Amino acid sequence: MRYGALPRKADRPLNVILAGMDVDYDYAAATWPYPPKPLDFSTRTDTLMLAQVRPDGQVNLLSIPRDTWVNIAGYGWGKINGANVHGGPEMLVNTVQQFTGVPVDGYVFMSLSAVRDLTNAAGGVTVDVPTRMKYDDNAGHLHIDLQPGRQHLNGEQAEGFLRFRHDNLSDIGRVGRQQMFMTALLGRVKNPLNFWRLPAMVGAMNRNTRSSLTRAQVGALLGAALSGPKVNAQTVPGSFGQGGTWVANRAELRTIMQRDFRDPGDPRTLSVTIGNAAAPNGSAKRTKARLEGLGYTNVTILDVPRVDYPTTTITGLGAARVQKALGFGQVQSGTPQAGADISIQLGADTPAN
Repeated sequence: MRYGALPRKADRPLNVILAGMDVDYDYAAATWPYPPKPLDFSTRTDTLMLAQVRPDGQVNLLSIPRDTWVNIAGYGWGKINGANVHGGPEMLVNTVQQFTGVPVDGYVFMSLSAVRDLTNAAGGVTVDVPTRMKYDDNAGHLHIDLQPGRQHLNGEQAEGFLRFRHDNLSDIGRVGRQQMFMTALLGRVKNPLNFWRLPAMVGAMNRNTRSSLTRAQVGALLGAALSGPKVNAQTVPGSFGQGGTWVANRAELRTIMQRDFRDPGDPRTLSVTIGNAAAPNGSAKRTKARLEGLGYTNVTILDVPRVDYPTTTITGLGAARVQKALGFGQVQSGTPQAGADISIQLGADTPAN
């Protein structure tokens, strides 16, 4: 029941992946329409967002189209919606971190039923339906029938609103509707008249999600939501490529991430160099892997002379946060090496493992 955590004021922004899962139908079943297989959260991601939630309630959303063409570590180039299939949540988190340059604190995977149940628990959402949406797929149990205009949608209607792809913009059109839905849903949460609905919404999240978030992180998210969320929604800039892919404009994406998603107090987005002066062999690689596992996105190993260096030193902007993350070493004043933001010089006190 981690979603039942008490709201609290966080000390920094949290970066969370929100992913809606694709449905995997059992096409070998004897019944038709084919039933969905039991959900195990190992399928492709149907919707994908990176949400940065700041303590003051500011929410920055980056929608990542499901067909975005990325390099998936250990697999190669492919659509980002396959990252979870190839390596589970860890690979999806790593892919998003490498693609955006922003460290990820956790993920929330949502079943297809999540939108329906969460919307109903919130008492529905009001959105502007941009165009006529009519589509029937008996095999996929999907029936959409929405008229254009501003209207209040129940859970089933909201699910159709988000899943509809049969217009000229396909998935890019869906991205805009996802952002519209999230803004409307957060608007329901922050309205004091709807606070009584929160227990039902918490129950809907518990039933329909798999998450790596801790109770403390959930409490921080709830605290930010009660501060009155203000939503800034972006989409990965780019253009359509071969095979229905979405090819990101990397220069524009970097501008968005630097402008809207960088936390000046978070050293995980800064450049870090590691030199092994007196630690056991392999310590620099182990330290690099440890920092990357914590979300540091720009870590480099330097070749430095072996000298008598008893104590690990950490220099530069954010050095104290790095020292806390590693659990050893001393913060030292000075200029980091090789033009980096932070330098780590490993000494003889570096743990062997």
